Amino acid sequence: MNRSLLSALVASLFALPALAFEPFAVKDIRVEGIQRTEAGTVFSYLPVKVGDTLTPEKSAQSIKALFATGFFKDVRIEVEKDVMVVVVQERPAIARIDFAGMKEFEKDTIVKALKDTGIAEGRIFDRALLDKAEQELKRQYLSRGKYAAVVTTTVTPLERNRVGVSFNIDEGDAAKIKQINIVGNNAFREKDLLGQFDLTTPGWLTWYTKNDQYSRQKLAADIEKLRSFYMNQGYLEFNVESTQVSISPDKQDVYITINVSEGERYQVSSIKLAGDFSLPEEELKKLVKIKPGDVFSRERLNETTKAISDRLGNEGYAFANVNAAPEVDKVKRQVAFTVFIDPGKRVYVRRVNVTGNTKTRDEVVRRELRQMEGGWYDAERVTASKERVDRLGYFTEVAVETPAVQGTADQVDVNLKVTEKPTGNLMLGVGTSSTDRLILSGAISQNNFMGSGNNVSIQVNSAKSQRTYVLSYTNPYFTIDGVSQGFDVYHRTVDTSSTELAYYKSTSTGGGLRFGFPISERESLSFGVGIDSTAISVDREVSPRRYIDYVDKFGSRNLSLPVTLNWTSDGKDSFFFPTRGTYQKAGIEIALPGGDLQYYRASYQLQHFIPLSEKFTLMLNGEVGYANSYGSTDELPFFKNFYAGGVSSVRGYKASSLGPVDYSSGEDERLGGNRRVVANAELLWALPGMEKSFRMGLFFDAGQVYGKDGKDADGNTLKTDDGLRFSTGLSAAWISPIGPLKFSFGVPLNKKSGDKTESFQFQLGTTF
Repeated sequence: MNRSLLSALVASLFALPALAFEPFAVKDIRVEGIQRTEAGTVFSYLPVKVGDTLTPEKSAQSIKALFATGFFKDVRIEVEKDVMVVVVQERPAIARIDFAGMKEFEKDTIVKALKDTGIAEGRIFDRALLDKAEQELKRQYLSRGKYAAVVTTTVTPLERNRVGVSFNIDEGDAAKIKQINIVGNNAFREKDLLGQFDLTTPGWLTWYTKNDQYSRQKLAADIEKLRSFYMNQGYLEFNVESTQVSISPDKQDVYITINVSEGERYQVSSIKLAGDFSLPEEELKKLVKIKPGDVFSRERLNETTKAISDRLGNEGYAFANVNAAPEVDKVKRQVAFTVFIDPGKRVYVRRVNVTGNTKTRDEVVRRELRQMEGGWYDAERVTASKERVDRLGYFTEVAVETPAVQGTADQVDVNLKVTEKPTGNLMLGVGTSSTDRLILSGAISQNNFMGSGNNVSIQVNSAKSQRTYVLSYTNPYFTIDGVSQGFDVYHRTVDTSSTELAYYKSTSTGGGLRFGFPISERESLSFGVGIDSTAISVDREVSPRRYIDYVDKFGSRNLSLPVTLNWTSDGKDSFFFPTRGTYQKAGIEIALPGGDLQYYRASYQLQHFIPLSEKFTLMLNGEVGYANSYGSTDELPFFKNFYAGGVSSVRGYKASSLGPVDYSSGEDERLGGNRRVVANAELLWALPGMEKSFRMGLFFDAGQVYGKDGKDADGNTLKTDDGLRFSTGLSAAWISPIGPLKFSFGVPLNKKSGDKTESFQFQLGTTF
């Protein structure tokens, strides 16, 4: 019996005594029995007002109306002369809700779910709603695989007609998937099919992923993945006939059985384009991803229709319809497709609206836009606009909508909505690494100074091996064409006594002016000119002979005029954790004639990310560097050498330990060299639920540093060509609350005598 029927029946029962009175004109209405409810609230629900004639029928209607509010558990109508008396008994209100034994969920999450069922603090208590809330709570536990969970409720009366509601929960253990069976598969092994699923039997990581706990939503998603797998392998008629999920009597084990019908495998006999092309047919045919003779693939067919739709969108056809119609020949097991194209009307952009930028100036956002007002709609330019605004780093969220303009068929607006985030940063912290035991660092930066888009920063790093103080300023739009301008002023000291390097100290003070020139959306050139004064200090007892000879020849203080030129191409899809794309950087630094030093340093890096699946990415990285002197200077400054080894190059070997070694002081001191080569291959994957903050990897590294031939203090020839070093191991990178963290566990594969190895390496508090 539902609630409204019960209320009507009760109202009818209470209306029976009212049948005895004679109709009369109501001179007054009085309400009795209310404690929390306002009298005006009761009056607002009554169908009778002062001056109306009260009849037995209206009395019954009044009782029914008040019962329907849910505020009262008893309602009576009494008559005193010409006064209508409404006597009510209020339902109690819920004063508090408590939970005992709940560990699986956060309290706020469950409170919100119960509120949707009508049970919440301050609301009217209803036993029927409480039963519904109890079932909702059980459902929440079922969604987590806890089928043995027991929920009991206790209602405690309190003063002022209130109650307290307590949920006592015995969660029990979560039921685990014991077995998943696929029945009816002949073309593929069950093991291969189950590899498409997220749901699985218990494994070494399922304690974290919870993928060994049954979920109806996850199973539905897995079945769709199974369907897509078959469709992409040519099984056009594949069907999931039934799915059975059963649980063991002790409610600890779940068994899943999926019955499938594979059907026959189909090939594509032909694919044709039809309709209004609006673009040359030959150009559209190049976008077709599936060809006659290919095994049917739903994925490639969808890629075809999307590519054509996107191409039309780039020409202003924002509402193009592209659909593929199949013609199935079951005898020949072939399928022919006709792709119907309806571009619709060409659309142009009426207005570009930017909202949400409360601090950032409108021009800072608009100068990143590639879709212009008044121009034809271009889907590619709209996407590029969103990506460029997102890469500014000023906003937590960037959303784009392209609604049609009401009353027109050929206009849209581009609405760009941003959510500001704090762009100023004051950081005072302590970091550490396996090279420098303690790093005291601080930085004051404003990436969006006063909403202008300019960057101002002061950085301090107090690592023992390298202390750095830098003041930087960058204007990314020095000109309206996107030419950037900036300057840096720095003071840097180096002390190699705590590292594997041969001993020396240096103090450098200088500054530079730099400009950046965009070549394309992802490529840029940068040019810089600077001045640097470096003082070198060596210890004649422990420093290598070549260091001492260098200082004797060129002096302990040198002035240089470095000029830098860099080319960068960044096609990665993310700054910190990319999954696809290519990154390249080539640069050269030349110390110009006029200074005390004349040298050059050239380097090139190529990095490529290949998505192997939704979960795994292969990273390939290669770096080479070469440096030398020129002109009247016949020796490369040793403090401009390259180094390798450590968490950022060849893991498993100590930082900067690879390459030429000097034994003249009795210690094997690392010199670095003028040539460097590093190669890395790494299989990367993110931990579920931490895709944007934590990633692990299985790596293989190779690298070495080579130097010029020379003699040590005893006249022995330095060995500079010792072959590549290789290592392998596990890595992890984490954007932690206290800063970026990078660590690895590496195993050298071809360690040789004199090599310095280090299995566990980490870096915290510095950018990577």
